[in-house]
Parts: sequence; structure tokens; C-alpha cells
Amino acid sequence: MSRTDHAGRRIVASARSVYGALLDRDALEAWLPPDGMRGRIERWEPHAGGGFRMVLTYLDPAESPGKTSAATDVVDVGFAELVPGVRVVQRAVFESDDPAYAGTMTMTWDLVTTGEATDVTVTATGVPPGIDQTAHEAGIASSLAHLAAYLEAG
Repeated sequence: MSRTDHAGRRIVASARSVYGALLDRDALEAWLPPDGMRGRIERWEPHAGGGFRMVLTYLDPAESPGKTSAATDVVDVGFAELVPGVRVVQRAVFESDDPAYAGTMTMTWDLVTTGEATDVTVTATGVPPGIDQTAHEAGIASSLAHLAAYLEAG
């Protein structure tokens, strides 16, 4: 059975700014890695049908073993749908020899303007069974907190 994970946050920034941060290489490297990780983008094609390849490195791999290696998660992300200021749909595939991480996970980032803020909701479907739901939702929430800090600081 396919699992769906969710997280959301109100960010004091325009939907246009949030959308921009979802499609800016430097911004993604700064805010997307959840707590306990850092990220580096190796491939960047910011258009529908394009995508990116990100290497996420655990700061303490003993606490959180990686999916690709002991210390890393490597993920290929495709941009399936881009609706400026409204939605970004990504298809993510983890590089792993473990079948528990196989398959394509869809990440939908919905943006709804609420006054001077934007409600950002992330819905992950087709989540591989090897990914713990509580940890995954906490990781998405952490990324959203980093996105808020990134956008609200400027």
C-alpha cells in the first residue's frame, strides 16, 4: 500500500518568493537539507521535464545511516509540474542498492497566499517503505523551517 506523508508551514513571504526558492540552486542547497545534513547539487536543470541531483551528507552518520552510502543519500529529482506561485511537483528517486528505498516518490509543494504570508504544504506520495514516516515528516518540517528562516531573514 502506498503511503502519504505531510508537513506544512506558514511562511511570511510571497508565494512568488517561495516558488523562487524552490527553483533556485543556491537557495535549495541552503534550505532544503533537513537538520543534521548538508546538501550539494550536482546537476541542475530548472524547468519542467528537468530536475536536479542532490547529494545529502549526514553530519553524524552513526546516528542516521544513509540510503546510498553510510553517510549519504543521493537523490535524482525531476520537475514534473511547475505552476509559478502555486505548485511544484517533484519526482524523487533515491540511489540505493536496498530495495526498501526503491521506487519514485512524488513531492508536491502547494503554495497558498494568506494575507502577507504563504501557506506551504508538502505532500509526499509513493514514499518508499524503508523511509520511517515520523522521521520523514520531521525532515520535511525541518526543511520548511529552514525555508522560512531563509526567506524571512531577507
